[in-house]
Amino acid sequence: MASDPPAKFFVNSGLVTSRADMRHLLRPIARQTVSYRYYRGRDVVGHGTGWVERIVSGEPDVSTYFTPITITINVDSFEHLEFETRPDQLLVYALVQGDERVVIEYAPTAAGDDGGPAPRQLELHPTGYVQMELLGLEGSEG
Repeated sequence: MASDPPAKFFVNSGLVTSRADMRHLLRPIARQTVSYRYYRGRDVVGHGTGWVERIVSGEPDVSTYFTPITITINVDSFEHLEFETRPDQLLVYALVQGDERVVIEYAPTAAGDDGGPAPRQLELHPTGYVQMELLGLEGSEG
């Protein structure tokens, strides 16, 4: 008598092909700033840091895109997801399609983590701006 195979079991690393599992594994990076590296074969084709706006599956009209501002991931764009745990207990994700892969990691948040500047609030310097007043439809100057 044959029994159904048990669900797959992963601890700290693995290769996942189930769309539901891929979506669940990626859920912690939703609404987070991450760094990404796009590889074609062994060559880095692109890289950047962006905000993960959406993680979807089962929505064929939604594309996957990585930009320095916003990221949307449709797990249906990839064959599988590889993940591993770094020594600092954060995950590294690799979304794979053929010989292409996008490696995703949490972005550093303090100066010195990657050698770049620390994030800071946008500053406004009003000395280079002119104030304008717009008149309504009823107003006119005589």
